[in-house]
Order: sequence, then C-alpha cells, then structure tokens
Amino acid sequence: MAKITSLDDLRKMKNSLEQSMSIREKSDSPGQMVQIKVAMATCGIASGAREVMNAFVDIIEKEKIPAIVTQTGCMGYCYAEPTVEVTKPGSDPVVFSHVDPAIARDIVDKYIRNGELLDGILPVNYQTIQEKI
Repeated sequence: MAKITSLDDLRKMKNSLEQSMSIREKSDSPGQMVQIKVAMATCGIASGAREVMNAFVDIIEKEKIPAIVTQTGCMGYCYAEPTVEVTKPGSDPVVFSHVDPAIARDIVDKYIRNGELLDGILPVNYQTIQEKI
C-alpha cells in the first residue's frame, strides 16, 4: 500500500477505491445486469474464492461489462468450491464449480458474452417448497 503523505494522496486513494467498489455495489438495477455471486464461506475461501472474486472484479472493471460482482455465503457445494453463481437477465442462475481465475475468464468470454455452456456446471437437483405442493 502506498504511503499517504498529503491530502491529495488521500483523495487519489479514495477515488481509486470508489471505482473498484462500484463494480460490487451497482444496485440500482441489478435485474437488468449480469449478476456474479462468488461463494465466500470458509470452504470457498480456503479453496481460492478470494482470487476468483478478484479475477471477476478485474475482468468486469477492465472490459466495462455491465455486471454486478458480489460475495455470498455457503451455497452447499463444499465439495465443488470455489463455486460461482451467474445469473443473466431473464435466465435462471447457473452455478459453476471448481472455478479458478482462468475459468473465471472463460465464464466471462464464453458464457456471459456468447451463451456457451462450460464444463463444471452443477445440476439443479432440488425442488422449492412451492413446487412440492
């Protein structure tokens, strides 16, 4: 971290942090944007979820992709961590398993941009309470 020696240095740091945080807090219209949720429970962090989240934030920020990157708690897929849920507007969520920074790049390039499915998608094998009634 750079040493702050003046008020101007502090302002520059503030602006830099605000820009990097905006990618995580675009909550005005989340339903109209791609939502990327990285599971950041203990098992996810131990498996590398922090690096995955940073990779998504960097990619989204540099390429100005209209997306929200957030963290979430346990998704229940501890055996498949790090896991990432991607929800495109008007589509059901897709959960990717064993994600690393290279796979994060593939998710953005192939799934988010082109709609191509990738290996490592966890199947939806549950029913909601409403579906059981």
